Amino acid sequence: MSQDDGLENAAILMMSLGEEEASEVFKHLSPKEVQKLGEAIARTKAITRERVDEVVDKFAGIAAAQSLLVSDTGDYVRSVLKRALGDDKAALLIDRILQGGDVSGIESLKWMDPLSVAELLRNEHPQIVAAILVHLDYDQAADVLKHLTERQRNEVMLRVATMEGIQPNALKDLNEVLFKVLAGGDKVRKSSLGGVKTAAEMINLMGTAIEGTVIESIRNHDPELAQKIMDKMFVFDDVMKLDDKAIQMVLKEVASDSLIVALKGAQPELKEKFLANMSSRAAETLREDLESRGPMRLSEVEAQQKEILKTVRRLADEGTIVIGGGADDAMV
Repeated sequence: MSQDDGLENAAILMMSLGEEEASEVFKHLSPKEVQKLGEAIARTKAITRERVDEVVDKFAGIAAAQSLLVSDTGDYVRSVLKRALGDDKAALLIDRILQGGDVSGIESLKWMDPLSVAELLRNEHPQIVAAILVHLDYDQAADVLKHLTERQRNEVMLRVATMEGIQPNALKDLNEVLFKVLAGGDKVRKSSLGGVKTAAEMINLMGTAIEGTVIESIRNHDPELAQKIMDKMFVFDDVMKLDDKAIQMVLKEVASDSLIVALKGAQPELKEKFLANMSSRAAETLREDLESRGPMRLSEVEAQQKEILKTVRRLADEGTIVIGGGADDAMV
């Protein structure tokens, strides 16, 4: 089942619950999940009774198969999060969940637009800003960084890259502003946030114009650290490193329109790699669409390439595929 099918099923199920019950479910979703599901519900028009019954029956079957009796809830949380998010992402949450860390202030930031978050953090010390950003999703953190000055952005990214962990009480200076962000005692073990991989993920999502200045600034401070970050970065051209099976898995998850736009700015070899892993008919249609599309802004192309990269990283985190080994308004 594709992501779109799953989203449509979720939308139908939510609509079948009624407003009161659906609102309770929404309370337990992340901001991005709320947005995606809300958009899916808005797109859903006429639905047959058979389709509703199909979705409800499927949900009931899945729910009935789940045991509500868990002997060790800690192990259960670890197992579920690792299966859902992959080891790396799960590790960021497990300590926080099991040790009871309060992240209400950080969670409130996730509902704010990047410009508002940047304005909120603009006058804070770069170390504090870095400590906040490593708790946000990579794409949101990258968008916040775009709204900072070049000097502050570079200083923040240097601290993200050199961060080895965070004590919850290190954020006390922002407690009043961020609803007591990460309040916790000295006994709470520091979580494994920040570091080279986190910095690389954020820089990946900034866009090529900003990316270069950030890397250069870090290189001037620590050439070895800059190289480590670059080694962890995964750009669109690196999709060439995926094997054919992985490319086929990515194609199942990516919409045709998104792929067409992304490939407008790709190297010929990468275009051919995608085409070679499609059926003859689909490949021919894609070739025609690529040829018929006029010039496009590089910013539009990069946006779709980043969406595909998110899909690649998600599949890699889930263990479905293995990854081997960015002038925003130019025309391509």
